[in-house]
Amino acid sequence: MTLHQNSSLFNQRHTGVLLHISSLPSVNYVGDLGAEAFHFVDFLHEIGASVWQTLPINMTHADNSPYQCLSAHAGNPDFISLEALQTQGLLSKDDLTGLITSKTHLIAKAYEAFSQSEDKKQLQFFTKFCKKHAHWLKDFALFLALRNKFNQVGWQYWPENYKNRDAKALKLASKELAQDIAVIQFTQFIFFSQWLNLKAYAATKSVYLFGDIPIFVAYDSAEVWAQPHFFKLDSDKNMDVVAGVPPDYFSETGQRWGNPHYNWDAMAAENYAWWVSRMATQSELFSIVRIDHFRGLEAAWEIPANKDTAINGEWVLAPGDALLAAITEALPTICLVAEDLGIITDEVDALRNKYNLPGMKILQFAFSGTEDNPYLPHHIEENSVVYTGTHDNDTTVGWYNALDEQQREHVQAYLQTYYSESHALVMPQDLIDMALDCKANLAIIPMQDILALDSSHRMNTPGTSSGNWHWRFNWQQLSSEQQAYIKSAIACTERH
Repeated sequence: MTLHQNSSLFNQRHTGVLLHISSLPSVNYVGDLGAEAFHFVDFLHEIGASVWQTLPINMTHADNSPYQCLSAHAGNPDFISLEALQTQGLLSKDDLTGLITSKTHLIAKAYEAFSQSEDKKQLQFFTKFCKKHAHWLKDFALFLALRNKFNQVGWQYWPENYKNRDAKALKLASKELAQDIAVIQFTQFIFFSQWLNLKAYAATKSVYLFGDIPIFVAYDSAEVWAQPHFFKLDSDKNMDVVAGVPPDYFSETGQRWGNPHYNWDAMAAENYAWWVSRMATQSELFSIVRIDHFRGLEAAWEIPANKDTAINGEWVLAPGDALLAAITEALPTICLVAEDLGIITDEVDALRNKYNLPGMKILQFAFSGTEDNPYLPHHIEENSVVYTGTHDNDTTVGWYNALDEQQREHVQAYLQTYYSESHALVMPQDLIDMALDCKANLAIIPMQDILALDSSHRMNTPGTSSGNWHWRFNWQQLSSEQQAYIKSAIACTERH
């Protein structure tokens, strides 16, 4: 299934479910690309949904945030299915016995079995993979091996010759760490293989995988270490300015993300090849890709690095038009969605519309009391992706429970207009029904809302640094009534 901006996906009515891979059921560890992922595809097919949206699937730091990753390309090894490696004969049943808190040593053990295998075809696939992805995999593997060598500290704290990529030091390190590098490359080979197997299976069930990329990359990442000239760094490779957003719905002091800003002039000099490469990887893994914080492609909020909050920043123009032109020229079938929440200007809308990118509409933001609120269902256009809420929102049950009396009355009044005077408010079903019924060609429902879960099941609270990204569900939380309801609601609104 190949999609592009003029594809049937955005010309027909579709439904999707938002659930990160880590939130899949799992006995030992976080959710992964094993049997439960395939079971979830079957569930989507059964209820009539055709899109599975995840959060970014790249390799995270210790805080597990998928929006601060060690690489813009590398997949998260935590998502590798050890059971699948056992099926391949690369691990034994005993290897998978007991509580598994880290997969690293087991994947290394699988590599030993793999490297001694007589299956020449698989060895050739591995070699081909390394060659195809060498433009990022070579630097990433050395970066991660060095990071492990230096006890997981960021590259800015490494000895100067490694921090500044002295050619002689890196050559010696590549030899010294050759085994570690090989295991890291193998880990990525397995991740991509398992992911593409899931994508192929989803295609047989008419389910599209919908991915997400942060607009910025982490300072402590392979890309910033290997290509520092693409980022706004000083002579000692420290950040002068960091990324974030000004005060908004989520935070009175704004959000100080701490990512480096791009040196757009350096990127333009190479016709944005860095971005094209990044998007090519995502296009291989997903049928649809959301660009998080899309407005940063028109202008981004630059905060002085020595400031603790995002209040004292400024908007600095970005070359979004030239960037998107380069991406769409190189990848003409790529299917993009713009996360256009927050402070959106006419210029941001014009950029999105020029490339015909669907924007996002969040129903939890709709009931501010003003009739011109763009998130109210009757204002939502077809070329949109509508959500009850996203991973950054409370669950719909939690959101509704937290509303004050005036806000609840406004929700109720709108529902009575939308349905009938006798309608009794039922959450989260009413918000789900609104999403499915509105004009947006793609409606996405978080799994927490299908399960009618409260705030204790929230995935992320913006502006906080702990307690996030840990939520997992289990199938026992899904009642037969809930499954029957969502299946019927999708069918009644002529979505698929």
